[in-house]
Amino acid sequence: MSATRFTRAAKPLCRSLAVNPVNPAARRRFTTTPVRRAATGSGPGPSPRIAPGWSLSGVFAIAAGAGLLGWVVSEARHGTLPGAVLLDGQFPGPRYASLRGMEQALEEIRQEISEDIISIEPEDLHAHGYSEWSTVNPEGLPVAVAYPRSTEQVSTIARICHKYCVPIIPYSGGSSLEGNFSAPFGGISVDFAYMDQIVQFNKNDMDVVVQPSIGWQDLNEQLAKMNSGLFFPIDPGPSAKIGGMIGTNCSGTNAVKYGTMKDWVINLTVVLADGTVVKTRRRPRKSSAGYNLNGLFVGSEGTLGLVTEATLKLAVIPEEFSVAVVTFPSIRDAASAAAGVMQQGIPVAAMEIMDEVQMKVVNMGKATAPRVWKEMPTLFFKFAGTKAGVKENINMVQKITKANKGSNFEFAKDAREQKLLWSARKESLWSMLSLRKEGEEVWSTDVAVPFSRLADIIEVSKKEMDDLGLFASILGHIGDGNFHESIIYNRQDPKEREKVEVCVKNMVKRALDMEGTCTGEHSIGWGKKESLVWEVGHDTLGVMKAIKAALDPNWIMNPGKIFDRHRK
Repeated sequence: MSATRFTRAAKPLCRSLAVNPVNPAARRRFTTTPVRRAATGSGPGPSPRIAPGWSLSGVFAIAAGAGLLGWVVSEARHGTLPGAVLLDGQFPGPRYASLRGMEQALEEIRQEISEDIISIEPEDLHAHGYSEWSTVNPEGLPVAVAYPRSTEQVSTIARICHKYCVPIIPYSGGSSLEGNFSAPFGGISVDFAYMDQIVQFNKNDMDVVVQPSIGWQDLNEQLAKMNSGLFFPIDPGPSAKIGGMIGTNCSGTNAVKYGTMKDWVINLTVVLADGTVVKTRRRPRKSSAGYNLNGLFVGSEGTLGLVTEATLKLAVIPEEFSVAVVTFPSIRDAASAAAGVMQQGIPVAAMEIMDEVQMKVVNMGKATAPRVWKEMPTLFFKFAGTKAGVKENINMVQKITKANKGSNFEFAKDAREQKLLWSARKESLWSMLSLRKEGEEVWSTDVAVPFSRLADIIEVSKKEMDDLGLFASILGHIGDGNFHESIIYNRQDPKEREKVEVCVKNMVKRALDMEGTCTGEHSIGWGKKESLVWEVGHDTLGVMKAIKAALDPNWIMNPGKIFDRHRK
């Protein structure tokens, strides 16, 4: 496995910094046969709609200008354009390749790997720069999409991009919610659609080595076909891929029992900004050998390196499963019942909450038809373990929920009903999206607080949304204090968008006042950079930037995510 030596350069080694935009005729020289995405690499749910104000005929032109726009912005931050202001002497703005430099990089990638690894089809560029799922979509698209097939090819792409100072944006499932895979500075989107395999399965050691674009559901299906008796327990949105799950340190409904993504990563193979390939650890489940590099890359959103393989722990499939739902007269009653379950240490496999609005949304969206749900605050429980253990846990939970005004406690009679009862929770976002009218979007975001404060923040946040006249719902992983707001708003109405922004900012500030976090599992991306400053402060952010500068001195790895290079 060849790779260039990691260079800790004091100054960027970038080339082609001069502005040299190309015309459409020149751009067409680089068109190749369209690359078709593998089935497992397709985006979530329905096909993405065209971004507001964009047409497919205009996508090409926007992409062609993305590199130039990124260069101009970075030059302004660097202070080299007339009238520009240097915002931070310690972390000056990045200087990216001109469009001509990006073209040279693409040509070099084609020469070293192959012609069909690169696509600049308008539909591809749009799908890799805009997301209907995201709360934010900064202007700009990638100038190309690369589809590598191996770690070696990813290393080659990174080495060439490092040479020309071309931004690199990783892409796997495309289901992130905070603009995580947007391309505000142009550059190359690296789509791992063809890297979606199980590399090695170690049944006796209860671990598996996988590539980044395998979905967690696909992984579990393959483990089931092998009659392994094992499964991977982290379960975010159905379309999530392992690479994105590592990048955002996601969790899902099973987090109350199994923890988050960081708890299940044994080691990673990572391609650094200059093409160097590193392995974070060996395969034992525990090690005290040196720095915990897993903890560095998990949750870094591709800003420090590109994960090309991951060794993951697996869990034993429990002997018994049961699913139940119970309704409450108020969201506070439901949250109080959930806190009681946690405080008594009852080992539920999952515990989710949905308010009356979200239950109504599920009914209106008909995602679980013909089932019609009571439109009341509802707790969803999943129980797993031995038969005797599950029975005992159910009895204890029933007593707690009854003491907190819970009613209509309903159990699934078989596996089919288990799937049906749990589907209301899993279909929540899709149901909300299905209710949009022309010009409307869904703003979905999350925070997390100590679970003893969850009832307080949910109650106040719901009241504020109602007072502002917003159609909004609340749902969340109540067992670990994480909840989500989903708000439908008219994107063409500036006043309505301003209301939503105020509501979300207030929710974040409340969470921080309660010693919580601005994001429990959606990560920072482009959309919550200001919130991260509120949460950790400039000194802590400075430490993060120092790590970023050491591993990625040219600031090409997913730039603009988590934080900007300048200080303010």
